[in-house]
Amino acid sequence: MVSDAPGDAGGVDVPIVACVLAGGTGTRLYPASRSDRPKQFLALDGDRSLLAETVDRVAFADETVVLTGDRHAAAVREHAPDASVFVEPEPKDTGPALAYAARRVREQDGDCVMLCLPADHHVDGDFEAVATHAARVAVDRDGLVTMGVEPTRPATGYGYVEPGEFQQTADGSEYAPVAAFREKPDRETAERLLDLECLWNAGVFAWTPDAFLRECEGTPLSSLADDSLDVEPAFDAAPAVSVDYAVLERTSDAYVVPATFAWDDLGSWDALARILDTDADGNAVLASDDCSAGDAILVDTTDSVVATDDKHVSVVDCEDLVVAAFDDRVLVAPRDSSQRVREVVADLRERDAF
Repeated sequence: MVSDAPGDAGGVDVPIVACVLAGGTGTRLYPASRSDRPKQFLALDGDRSLLAETVDRVAFADETVVLTGDRHAAAVREHAPDASVFVEPEPKDTGPALAYAARRVREQDGDCVMLCLPADHHVDGDFEAVATHAARVAVDRDGLVTMGVEPTRPATGYGYVEPGEFQQTADGSEYAPVAAFREKPDRETAERLLDLECLWNAGVFAWTPDAFLRECEGTPLSSLADDSLDVEPAFDAAPAVSVDYAVLERTSDAYVVPATFAWDDLGSWDALARILDTDADGNAVLASDDCSAGDAILVDTTDSVVATDDKHVSVVDCEDLVVAAFDDRVLVAPRDSSQRVREVVADLRERDAF
């Protein structure tokens, strides 16, 4: 349960409950990520798993809950022993997951503000300051708040937020009403969104349970907004749908706060080149430095990503390549095609081989 004293976290008037989403599998990080080894349990950005680092990142919250599926609940408790665990009835994308969490948190903790974030992001900087600012805006405006990241490139793998006119709070922090949420664009559209000064939608949200469930009314998540229904049958009645499509793109009560930290979504292999140290030729290698596990040798190779567990990988005379060798699987793909790894996984799932 949360602390009895509201506002323990960063001067917010109600307790902050961090809700970490850890129910996915991370298909684009295959073969490191598999059905029995989702990416949130991998160590890609250090010695600790992405989930463990995420839970540490929200240590300022009054309480932390991790939302996952029954299959991974035991592993979540190993990687995040101090967090509570909510087991969603079945995987149904972020919309039903977050509405289910809002119902559970409201029932368990009462008046509070939720800070919702995925377990697979890289963050470098003062996350706490931005998160508590987002929580304050969510409480003060009684709306839905997302964090917006200043783009560094015309990325096609992220959604975008078009902000309205920025306003300042009493302490000088900024927020803006959301003019529009933009779906993941093609390259040309992404370049145009940068010209419009749109922000990347980091997928990190703040809202009170009541505000979020209110905005679920009249959407595909309306069953979960109906207090007359128990949460389990309400979840069963909801379709599998993203929170962006179900709620955020429909609401007129959304706000964005600027994220002042470095951020990346560790959703695909090309992301490793942005968060790992690279050699003089721009190569990022995820392997054991002392060769006690896997190692890699790169000859006349540039701007490539090589990842391995306990194997030796050699790459000769290549550029802009991804080579990933884990277990009995090897993936080779152009870096620009990293998003297409999910197509491989779709085929493997049809064969029951993922």
